[in-house]
Formats: sequence, structure tokens, C-alpha cells
Amino acid sequence: MAKAKTRKVGHATVLGKVGGSLVRAGLGALAAAAVESWVKKSSGRKAADALRAAVPGSRSAVEIVEGPKPQRFILLPSGRGLRAHAADTKKFMLGMATSGAAEAIRSVGGPPVKMKVVDSIHEDGAKLVETTAEDLQKLRAAQPGLVVVPERFFDLAVSIYRVEQAARTAAGTVGALRTLTVKVVSGATGKAVAGATVVAFTNFALREGAQGVTSSKGTVSLKLPAAMKRLERLYVYPQEGMLWGALRANVAIASGTLTLELDAIDLGAEDSLRYFAGAGDLKNGSGVRVGVVDTGIALNHPDLQVLGGECTVPGEDPKLFGPLGGDHGSHCAGIIAARGQAPSGVRGVAPAAGLYSLRVFPKATAANPHPRASNFAIAKAIDRAVALGCDILNLSLGGGDPDEATAAAIEDAYNAGVVVIAAAGNDDRQPVSFPASYDLCVAVSAIGRKGLFPADSVYAGDVAAPFGTDKKNFIAAFSNVGADLDCTGPGVAVVSTIPDKTYTAMSGTSMATPAVTGLAARILAKNSKVLGAARDSQRAAAIVKALLGSAKNLGFGPTFQGRGLPT
Repeated sequence: MAKAKTRKVGHATVLGKVGGSLVRAGLGALAAAAVESWVKKSSGRKAADALRAAVPGSRSAVEIVEGPKPQRFILLPSGRGLRAHAADTKKFMLGMATSGAAEAIRSVGGPPVKMKVVDSIHEDGAKLVETTAEDLQKLRAAQPGLVVVPERFFDLAVSIYRVEQAARTAAGTVGALRTLTVKVVSGATGKAVAGATVVAFTNFALREGAQGVTSSKGTVSLKLPAAMKRLERLYVYPQEGMLWGALRANVAIASGTLTLELDAIDLGAEDSLRYFAGAGDLKNGSGVRVGVVDTGIALNHPDLQVLGGECTVPGEDPKLFGPLGGDHGSHCAGIIAARGQAPSGVRGVAPAAGLYSLRVFPKATAANPHPRASNFAIAKAIDRAVALGCDILNLSLGGGDPDEATAAAIEDAYNAGVVVIAAAGNDDRQPVSFPASYDLCVAVSAIGRKGLFPADSVYAGDVAAPFGTDKKNFIAAFSNVGADLDCTGPGVAVVSTIPDKTYTAMSGTSMATPAVTGLAARILAKNSKVLGAARDSQRAAAIVKALLGSAKNLGFGPTFQGRGLPT
């Protein structure tokens, strides 16, 4: 019998759950039944009163044993892909979908289990289940032809620096604190900028410092060690559109209020996307369908046309594929296929490409303002995008451990003639993250160019060696690199669309990836033979070959640029 945590309440008997079984001692059958009823109904401070009412006058000790907590797992059929092929596995998966997990396990001679099917990608295929590790072992013994994958989570590949630990003195202590007040205003209007994230680093390498969000008056108070005299870096990331973020280095910490002015974004000015990839002709990308697996795309933005999509977050309405997960997906979509015109709008790389929104990031809440996307939601989104007829999928996310569920979905897509283009990640020159590191993905690093953003903006911190043949070009300091890279794309200070009808600049391999996706759509649209080919792995290979075959060497070397910049 499994060992479990216990807690004592009142004075009656020993009762609880271990491995799902009740444990009793010192009570007759009627009293034990009463306490069992109490256990099911009560917890916390109210438990003692409920227990006394259930077993009046008892002087024995009661111990509540907390059983193993349910966890979420993905069940995949053995072999390759998301759907079962073996007859017995297919029958079992269908049984789970129609009769429930417990009945399906009983039908193959397994013992009783408590297992909930949370969601399915296909009735005869991958399932997300909730159960205990003990009951999962029972399932594996009863139906060996399954692959069990833990539920894992992935982050957006946008570059935003955050404090990871409180500021400390040189002696390694926090010590007495002082308050630094920062006020953020628009340089053009002088108005206070509310909702801006202010990040103050006393030690940038260790990510030590303090951070906060500006009030309606544009101010935020940060607590820092009184012994600290200077900040290494001070970042400001505005929430509202049309403003550049700010970066100040070697900032003196003084009394009073430090005021920072943010420059306005000019939609008519050239940024790295338009410099390296060019604003597309309105016919570029015609006939190509692109799935954006992300936070959802703005459905009412004047520069964007969304043809359809699905939300694959377990428990959320599949029809809600708009930008409920945040601004990020809309920004990526605009890079690919925005149809606006400067100076009142922006133009993407392949404006005629059809956009499909696959929302995998949950709605943000006060308790979880930065939710992550599960591998199940991502795998289901890839599957749904293939069913929608997409040719190219954009995954500006990553960072989770490699897992069989995401890999199976990518392989299914590739075998259906669909190419996944994924962000290398933003871990400051670390190896390429998953899923971009997977062999069947096209992995993208981020390049930038000096002079295309204000010198005191947050993007100045992204400039780092090596520099290219043109010494103004650089591989972003945040970009992951390595042998798994396939190509590079513009990913520093890219201006694009955000909900509902405005624009902002972002950096990250998140931005470089849709730039390459747009270039892939532009190239594919011009190759009618490949576009119209049978949807199989040979078609996918032909798309990748055409994309990488167009790449231009920018002089960074394969570790930083892969094959180079597609053109």
C-alpha cells in the first residue's frame, strides 16, 4: 500500500485514504460510515466540527490520509502518429471515447480505475487523461499498446527580460531597502503611460533586481537595496501600442522620481522586417494557407483577414480562436500577411496568404497572467491545421522538454505535405529549443540591423557579435543558436499588428519565425507544381528544399544563421 501524507483532526479514530482505499481503526461500522461521510464532505477548519457531529463523544485520534493526486497524461497509440493503426489499440481508443476510460480498461480485463478522459484529438487516437500514477500503471498493464506522455508546457518565444531574483548587495544580502520611483510618459504627448512593465537590473547577468507595472499615473515604485548606487540596466516595456520600449544603462539611483520618455512608433519608417524581407505585394502568397499556432489572432483588425481556426485549449470553447491568449499571435499573423499600407497600417511578407488561427494558449487570469501552452493543445492544433488544409504552420513557441506527442503531430503534418516552421528560442545563445530542434521542423534564429530602432530603446540591448558581412547586421543577443538551425529571419524591433486596431514593436525568434513563414508562403505561391502536388512527405520536403535553397549567406556562419536568410 502506498505511503501518503497525513493530518490529525479532533479525537476519534484513524481514517483516511491510501492508494484510493479508506483506512479505519477503533470505530464500529456505523461510526466508521459516519466519519467516511464526513471525510468526503469536509476539509480545513470546518473539518473538526463536522467530525464531532459525525462521531459525538469519541476520544480516539483521527488521522486523514491524503491519497495520490491526479495528474494529466497524453495517451498515444504505439508506433507513429496520433491515430491508432493496430486493430486492438484502435478498438480500445474508440472504447475510451464512447464508454469512458474505466469501462474500456475493464473490457480488456483490467482492474477498476479512476480515470477521466479530458479531451481527444481523434476518437481512435491521442487522448488527454487525468488519473493517478497508480491507476496509470494499471492501464499500461491492461493495454500495453500505448505510449504515455506527461503533459508538458511551452512558452512564447518573444524576448522580454524579467527579474528572476531580488536585488542583493555585493555581500550577497538584501539589507535595508530604498524606493526608486519611475515615471513613464509619452515623449510626443507628455501623457502618463499606464500598464508599462518596468524592469530594473542591479545585476543583469544574474537577473537580479526589481520590477513592477506603472499605475494610471504612469508611476511605479521599486524596492532596491539602500547600498545600491546604480542600476546596470533599466527596461521599460509599454503595454499600449505605438510606443517604443526604452533601455537605460548605468542609471544612478537617486532620490525623487526618475522620468523616462518613450518615443512614438512611425509606421512609415523602415524596420528590420521590411529591410530584410520586404513588404509583400498584395498578391504575394496567393493560394497558400498558413496556420498560426499561438495565442489567437485579432479578428477585427483592419490589416488582418482570418479565414478560420480553432481553439484547442482543453476545456475552452473551440470556436473562440480570437486573441484571448494575448497579443502575440496577432503580431505574428501581421508579420506573415498583414494587408495594411504605411503610414496608417503595416504590410506583411505574404499579404495574400490565407490565415488560420489555432489558439493553444489559455485565457489569461489574475492568478495566471502568463499562461503556457500544453503539448496536448499544440499537438491537437497541428492536427486541426492539417485538416483545415494549411500548407505551412508557424510555431513561435518552445522551451519545453522534447515530447512524443508534439513530435507525432509534426510528423503527421509532414507526412501530409505540411511544413512546420518553429522558433529557435530566446535563451541567450543556448542550443535550439524544442520543437524547433526536431528534425522535421525548420528552425529559425533572429537577426537585426543597427539603425532601424531608437538608440535608447529596449532593442539596443539585443545588439551583439557576431556581425555579418554588412557590419550593421547582427544575430540578436537573445537568439538560440547551434547545429539544429536551418535559417535566420528578422526578429529585432519588428513592428506589426496587435488587437484590436493598433500596432507595436516586438523582438524574439517569435518574430523571426513568421518572417520566414511569410517568405515560405511567398516562395510556395510561385511554385504551382509543388503547391498542387499530392499532400505527402515528398511535398513537404520540396517546400523545405525550395525555402532553404533560396537562402542568402549573410556572413554569420551556420551556427548562427543556418543556411542564411530565405529570399
